[in-house]
Amino acid sequence: MRIFDPHIHLTSRTTDDYEALRAAGVCAAVEPAFWLGQPRTSVGSFVDYFDTLLGWEPFRAAQFGIRHHCALALNPKEANDPRCAGVLDLLPRYLAKDGVVAVGEIGYDTMTPEEDKALAVQLELALAHGLPALVHTPHRDKLAGTRRTLAAVRESGIPPERVLLDHLNESTVREVAPTGCWMGLSVYPHTKLDPERTVRLLAETGTDRVLINSAADWGRSDPLTTARTARAMLDAGFPEERVEQVFWHNPVAFYGASGRLDLSEPPPVAAEEGDRYLGSSLVRGG
Repeated sequence: MRIFDPHIHLTSRTTDDYEALRAAGVCAAVEPAFWLGQPRTSVGSFVDYFDTLLGWEPFRAAQFGIRHHCALALNPKEANDPRCAGVLDLLPRYLAKDGVVAVGEIGYDTMTPEEDKALAVQLELALAHGLPALVHTPHRDKLAGTRRTLAAVRESGIPPERVLLDHLNESTVREVAPTGCWMGLSVYPHTKLDPERTVRLLAETGTDRVLINSAADWGRSDPLTTARTARAMLDAGFPEERVEQVFWHNPVAFYGASGRLDLSEPPPVAAEEGDRYLGSSLVRGG
């Protein structure tokens, strides 16, 4: 079965993870820009990060047969840091690049006025560039944050079918389902959903406009939760075509609205011969 992980932070993962992902059926992925744990202190650090998501990481993914795309944004947490405010001025030239299939992650962390401004500006950028928007719902005060997010989406004028509200759970998915926005379920150990809870939610919501992701990053996460959840759906009696809808056709439909998805098989590369990107190779010490 083909799997498209619509939200995974692959720059945080190892080549062993890439091998395991491909073996589990992951053929494509979208990597949203997000907080790195260590605060960034200048706009220049975002330049280097965005360039990595557009260059080195797609090169690395292709060596394992995975098509890599990205979403770019000033993330909600760092929207509160005045040293990062200039990223909003930087974004337009990056959002015009091939490989960028959405504006994201945007949204709320602690629901501050600075986050309100960053969300509004970036929803406008999504509209101006004809891109979908990947929106992070907060981990705290999740229901209030989701409602505030939906209000911001309505105020922006962006069509709801071009918006994905991510990290939903039992308390918030019912708020989003009637709006026409896409619903993102993150299967992430300990702090978000597990495969069994996700399957129960799908039994309630159905599989239309639902995307399931691992959100795997530098934390205690598991990049294979998409494959585990696909198996749990089959074990629960979901028809194979519904599983394929969630894990392939839905992310293709959502990100395909960008007009920039490339889902062809990456060309084979001879890693043992030191295939290089800007002088760098996965082969070390050769």
